[in-house]
Amino acid sequence: MYKLLRSFLFLFDPEWVHYFSMNSLKLICKLPFGKSIIKKLFAPKKNIQYSIFNIQFPNKVGLGAGFDKNAKYLNELEALGFGFVEIGTVTPKPQAGNDKPRLFRLPKDKALINRMGFNNDGVEVVAERLKKWKLETGKLKMHNEQDTNFQLATFNSKLIIGGNIGKNKTTPNEDAWKDYEICFTALHPYVDYFVVNVSSPNTPGLRELQEKDSLRIIFSELKMKNEELGIQKPILLKIAPDLTTEQLDDVIDLALEINLDGLVATNTTISRENLRCTNSTVLKIGAGGLSGMPLKQKSNDIIKYISQKTNGKIPIISSGGIFTALDAKESLHSGAALIQVWTGFIYEGPSIVKKICNGIN
Repeated sequence: MYKLLRSFLFLFDPEWVHYFSMNSLKLICKLPFGKSIIKKLFAPKKNIQYSIFNIQFPNKVGLGAGFDKNAKYLNELEALGFGFVEIGTVTPKPQAGNDKPRLFRLPKDKALINRMGFNNDGVEVVAERLKKWKLETGKLKMHNEQDTNFQLATFNSKLIIGGNIGKNKTTPNEDAWKDYEICFTALHPYVDYFVVNVSSPNTPGLRELQEKDSLRIIFSELKMKNEELGIQKPILLKIAPDLTTEQLDDVIDLALEINLDGLVATNTTISRENLRCTNSTVLKIGAGGLSGMPLKQKSNDIIKYISQKTNGKIPIISSGGIFTALDAKESLHSGAALIQVWTGFIYEGPSIVKKICNGIN
């Protein structure tokens, strides 16, 4: 059924289809019993909870950053069974991102190329949206009954929220730590963990921040802020699949040195190796990060390398090329603790969480 629907949707612009599909799901979930029906159809019937980062995850399957950039679809994604959703990438100021078109499908490769460029509503708007959602779900308690900004919970949620944070395009790299600190402070009350994104290929110069000295500055500031804010939230780093072995070793050394809570492996790749689609198709699309099935082996190799080199001391969230329960098992066996889907969600459809959870539990 979904294959037929997908064939129809793939006739239209990918970014338009994304918002059309999610807004349609939102409308369905607002109908009487709509969310219950979606849950019954697509959510795993048996969730096996998993504890890591001192957080109890409903299941091991999450949605990677970039899908729900502005935290608009949390209720709907929970109805589909996701154990956690990583919102963002969020920046201090709102920004439109790169020019359209900026999202492309490679069906022969089960892949996407995107050059979105951190388009988002800005951290203030996203934080306010998360606050409202947490109040509605009972995950944020009323401080004062007279405070009109607070309302009673309308339903309970176990969904875990990650906050993926970045810098604005116009912020010079030497001041990047300030952008990360602004986002960290604003989102701190409303997310369960943070992911520092310095590995997107779609913001000029961003990947330069993956160097050891730059990372040390960013994480030292965030760790200090984390202590100041009282309740310490886990802070992870999202890394690129295009790092050299030397760069990867630097990341590992720094992670161990500063007791980093974990890594997300990996972001999209700038490589175009071994694609089935024609070279003319790739050249016509141009720059951007490649995600999906071509990333699977590269991501697993990096996970395995980090896991073996550290004897599993650094928890890893796998992101890249996960479409099926078998793909998920391979990532988990490589050393991942949790998995994220994104491109696989587009190609496999709304039952992906259910199928993966049933296959790995």
